[in-house]
Amino acid sequence: MLKFALVGCGRIAIRHSELLGYNNISNATLSAVCDIDEAKAKAIAERFNVPYFTDMDEMMQKEDIDVVSVLTESGNHARHVINLAKYGKPIVVEKPIALTLIEADDMIRACDQNGCKLFVVKQNRFNVPVVKLREAIDKKRFGKLVLGTIRVRWSRSQDYYDQAWWRGRWDMDGGVLTNQASHHVDLLEWMMGDVESVFAKSTTALVDIEAEDTAIVTLKFKNGALGIIEATTAVRPKDLEGSISILGETGTVEIGGFAVNKMLHWNFTLPEDGDKEVMEKYSVNPPNVYGFGHKAYYEHVVDSVINNKVQLVDGLEGRRSLELISAIYESIETGKEVYLRFKPEKCKLGISNE
Repeated sequence: MLKFALVGCGRIAIRHSELLGYNNISNATLSAVCDIDEAKAKAIAERFNVPYFTDMDEMMQKEDIDVVSVLTESGNHARHVINLAKYGKPIVVEKPIALTLIEADDMIRACDQNGCKLFVVKQNRFNVPVVKLREAIDKKRFGKLVLGTIRVRWSRSQDYYDQAWWRGRWDMDGGVLTNQASHHVDLLEWMMGDVESVFAKSTTALVDIEAEDTAIVTLKFKNGALGIIEATTAVRPKDLEGSISILGETGTVEIGGFAVNKMLHWNFTLPEDGDKEVMEKYSVNPPNVYGFGHKAYYEHVVDSVINNKVQLVDGLEGRRSLELISAIYESIETGKEVYLRFKPEKCKLGISNE
């Protein structure tokens, strides 16, 4: 039984604590929580009858912890992961891995030096229809890839951003690309392959934040395919969709729903056994935009730790999508096409305005 600790008891910690605290993950349990805001830590601790702390070092030294999950603000991921790495325990960190490539590199190095596995949460990779799409990619069913698109059309009002001081800030959070759409950006790159270049524009349309609430991006992949990212939290009055479409010379697949959870189109030139069942079997109806992927993700973490298996999304893989997002922000600021690999110069992500 792996004993998990949570560092950070904000909004997303509710999801993590329910999975671990209610024993929804085999061979895993919630053993302790930590937050500098004592009230937040206490609320989760009392709900699941576990000890709480306001200092992560005190928690790690006093409690018998096997794995620690870092759920703090994005801008604090690097500092907290690097500090925790010295204990040599596997670390799970919520998306994005960090806000700058330098921070990501420092995190990966710290974990390597201390012999601890680093897991970056990309739970949508475990969505039922997404797993089926990846199988088709691996089997080369699309032939030559032509176009990959993602659409994140969600609703986040000013009240949402006002709930926490760090939301929408460049130094702690970023905008829709870094926060809400980062999972979808990861999926697009995972399916379509390495990106050669990006060109992007953004705006802050309906809310008062530093970063963007709406962005459009065109991509060129190294395999010659093109891509489109459409991401916004300016949908009103409620969430519309979170989707991905993959088009190739011998097939077309579209997954929609509001959490990349519903198979909308599954068409291939050369049908295979089971294709007719895909529309019915590979769709789920999650209760919220988090979907069901966190459960499968934690099961993957437990399996990887207990059986010493390779992580699906390790530090390097988490860095990969951060580099793409950073390139997008670089294009937004320069008004130019940006080629990967690059050194950020104008990208505002992770930079304080103070």
